[in-house]
Amino acid sequence: MPQPSIDELILAEESERWRELGFAVEGDVCRLAGVSVRLAGAQAGRGILGWSLRDVSSTELDGLPTTISAQPVPPTAPPHGNGIVGIDHIVAMSPAFERSVAALTHAGLDLRRVREEPTPAGAPRQAFFRLGAEILELVAEPEEVVAAGGGPERPTRFWGLALLSEDIEHTAALLGEHCGEVRAAVQPGRRVATVRRSAGLSLPIALMSPTQPTGASA
Repeated sequence: MPQPSIDELILAEESERWRELGFAVEGDVCRLAGVSVRLAGAQAGRGILGWSLRDVSSTELDGLPTTISAQPVPPTAPPHGNGIVGIDHIVAMSPAFERSVAALTHAGLDLRRVREEPTPAGAPRQAFFRLGAEILELVAEPEEVVAAGGGPERPTRFWGLALLSEDIEHTAALLGEHCGEVRAAVQPGRRVATVRRSAGLSLPIALMSPTQPTGASA
């Protein structure tokens, strides 16, 4: 069976703002590697509104708004003027981790691994699903967040994006005051920076450097 992959990601973002941040946008679509990012505008809501996936058996992804796409995988889009070449991973938050993992696996998503140790931000567990060139990172909400949010019956929700830069220092310099410090990532040999709220985006976005080839130094 073909591996599930992302056709389109829909964001409540303004096309003009993405152009100002150095992205190439045609109409309301910004292509990041093989993914079409549709910028639906701030009036559509906030953050990630939904996505379409190829080669999944169900749209029941524990609350993640999903449609099934029959579109072929397109050629990889060229790098953007700001150095962004694609999406590294999409982050979703779950108040019921085991339930979400079961639903995503049942729909055909490719579970690669579960990280059992807490993250620096306090999430107790993470699951990583391969979707073509991109990753869905499913994060378990800490117990106090689950309780404050109304309990584990709530659906899984999209949270943010990590974008892949071919030269993260260059991208950070172009973003200027809208980008935080470039620092070492959790993944050995990689670097990360956070796009600040002053950039005027409706969802958390991080920048990631490419994966180091095996045997390369950090």
